Amino acid sequence: MNTSYYTSQINRIISEVKKAVIGKDAVIIKVFLAMLCKGHILIEDIPGVGKTTLALAFSKALSLNHNRMQFTPDVLPSDVTGFSIFNKVKNTFEFRPGVAFCNLFLADEINRTSSKTQSALLELMEEKSITVDGVTHKLPDPYTVIATQNPIGCAGTHYLPESQLDRFMIKLSMGYPDPAGEVAILKSKYCANPLENVNPVADADTILKLREAVDSVYVDDKIYEYIVNLASATRNHPMIKLGISPRGTLALMQISKGIAVAMERDYVIPDDVVFICHDVFEHRIILNSKAKLSDKTASDIISEIIKSTPAPKILPNRR
Repeated sequence: MNTSYYTSQINRIISEVKKAVIGKDAVIIKVFLAMLCKGHILIEDIPGVGKTTLALAFSKALSLNHNRMQFTPDVLPSDVTGFSIFNKVKNTFEFRPGVAFCNLFLADEINRTSSKTQSALLELMEEKSITVDGVTHKLPDPYTVIATQNPIGCAGTHYLPESQLDRFMIKLSMGYPDPAGEVAILKSKYCANPLENVNPVADADTILKLREAVDSVYVDDKIYEYIVNLASATRNHPMIKLGISPRGTLALMQISKGIAVAMERDYVIPDDVVFICHDVFEHRIILNSKAKLSDKTASDIISEIIKSTPAPKILPNRR
């Protein structure tokens, strides 16, 4: 595998997105890695820190067909999935696709809508298809959901069910920019919209080829065991009520392979797993009362698990 070619492609795309999203390089890289690994992304943060701009920048740099929906309490499941309507001329029902039929679906403020509407995303995120009136419709390939949510406690927010959280490969936070970054944002907004500076440098075929490269990355048996040991530690931890599911271990393995390609390697090392473990695991676990009494966060506990789980030694000549 020509790892240098694929790494240069990744860097070129990321460089374009950086033109619109300033000072958030790590977030940009992680979002793109999840896209390459067929995963969906949940971004939780306060309004106004660039979540929507990030998604739009990726859609432009990758020349992807994208749709955006603002999830408010009155949004219906059929608005997302589509619906059947009777055609009097043809005397038959015709399917009208919903907003989710695109390559990149931006679900804005997903936790402000009802649980019924949130559940409309479950099938499309897992099976990459939508079933309406007993007929299954395949979604375009590649397909990615980038969802944003306001922090719990903000007006009108609802908790996402565990089954839906588990379908997001990673959960990220943009955070406030540093002073220098915020000055750069002000300057970039002075003359024009920063998104106008983002140029299309790839397309859907590019993503599919990069995905093939990710799929071909070698994973040593010791890495498989390391990932399973990390997940098992969450299931047996005295402060965790709900541990990592097998879907979570699959997500960690897959995105670790994406990191290897980005780092110009065709094999996974333990550092790849550690780099992304917090983003894959934290939103999937539920803490119990012991953790709350001890003032422990999900991040604290995942850090402890990583520290206490021995990492294997992987040599460059692993084959």
